[in-house]
Amino acid sequence: MLALRLTRAARPAVQLRRLLVAAATGGTGFLMLACLGYAMGHPERAGAAALRLAWCTVPFAATVYFALAVARTDPGTRSRPGLSAVGLGPARLMAVSALTTALSCALGSLLALLVFLHLRGDLTGMPFDGAAADFLAADLPLPVPAVLTLLTLLPAAASTTVALSLRPKDPRPAAPGRRGYGRFGAYGQAVARETFGAYGRFGARFGRRTADDAPSPDDDSGRPRPGADRPAAEDTGARPSAEGGGQDSGKGSGKGSGRPAGGRTGETASVAADGAGPVPGGVRDSGTRTPDMAWSDITARPAKDSPVGFPWGVALLTSGLAVQSYAHRSNLVVLTGWLLTATGLVLAAPGLTHFCGRLLQSIRPGALRLLAGRVLMTEATRIGRPLGVVSAVASAGYAMTMLYAGSAPAFGPLTTLGALLVTGCTVATVLTAAVETRQCRADTTAALLRLGAPAGTLRAAAALRAAALLALFAPLTLVVAAVAELPVPR
Repeated sequence: MLALRLTRAARPAVQLRRLLVAAATGGTGFLMLACLGYAMGHPERAGAAALRLAWCTVPFAATVYFALAVARTDPGTRSRPGLSAVGLGPARLMAVSALTTALSCALGSLLALLVFLHLRGDLTGMPFDGAAADFLAADLPLPVPAVLTLLTLLPAAASTTVALSLRPKDPRPAAPGRRGYGRFGAYGQAVARETFGAYGRFGARFGRRTADDAPSPDDDSGRPRPGADRPAAEDTGARPSAEGGGQDSGKGSGKGSGRPAGGRTGETASVAADGAGPVPGGVRDSGTRTPDMAWSDITARPAKDSPVGFPWGVALLTSGLAVQSYAHRSNLVVLTGWLLTATGLVLAAPGLTHFCGRLLQSIRPGALRLLAGRVLMTEATRIGRPLGVVSAVASAGYAMTMLYAGSAPAFGPLTTLGALLVTGCTVATVLTAAVETRQCRADTTAALLRLGAPAGTLRAAAALRAAALLALFAPLTLVVAAVAELPVPR
């Protein structure tokens, strides 16, 4: 009920994006139903029917990615202060986003079923003089379980993707590596090695204190500490002085306390920092870490300088290009190579966007270039992935056109519909990502305007970012398309 109310009360721009998701879902669902009709009408061509259904994965993936981009820009499901008090925490808002996406996709699947039944003549008679009877199996009854399975695939995949992408994340940093266990159940990351017998050695647990914070023989509770009543004359070992210079005798060290300044008795053998063994006859100076002090549960995490995934993206991109080069126009191999290339471009695009922002700030930048480059570096992942999808779609279309020029059959209605779906979802995803980036930078833009930054400067920075991205990704798309269409000599 809450998802329905948020869907109804949204602004016109949000409703338009949801209707676009429904339209894309309807088109993809109709393509899958058309593949089912072709398989029913041509049972002897099972391989061709399976290949048609495999090609539907391209508009399927484009539609799911577009639905995710729309869910991320939905203002009704954005976390705000005070919503957790009324039961709308991050988990509840994530569930609302998933349900809203499922409603939009379910509407599109219903429209696809109605159009499919209308073209088959099951509702009002055969339209278009029976032109669609060949690939829709109009004279055969539809298997209801197969139809329901195909129509529920996309809403389930889209809502699951939205739920996984928008799930609440723990703001605390994760512990790097496996947790180790030290003496008496102490846990953390070990820096120094333990030596044999360190567990049972008397006074080993009192080695944490240094000469600067050495306690008095009696603590605040009035109870004497172990070894505090031992006379200073029993200190036979030498220890370093407070200045770190020469060695003092044990007699002078017990003045007023009866205990060495390091917090341990002279009879207690200290353990070397490198774990080589005990150091007889004294204690170490205050700057040396003891084995107990070597266990720490806090490890500094290096800050991320650039988006991850760039090496994997380059590897997948080169693998996809190699597969396409050796495909010899085999449809299934071409599809596999194109999917590898597209995945590689999507993974590598955030790193390329981050690198583009660095280039804008190099060689004595001004305020305009600094602002444009810093925004590109900050929004590299949010902007780069849709640009990678656009680059993959454009390079694949250009390569297909050049590779099959003059030899490919004319595009039919279903092929045209699939191409329009992929292109439309890709362009809409880029525009939606631009809207999301603008929403995320709304506070920063307002702060710059309050500080007196001209609005023309902000528009110029946006134009500079667009020009820099176009100058980087346009040649990359042409290079990938040119390499994909290169013939391999045998």
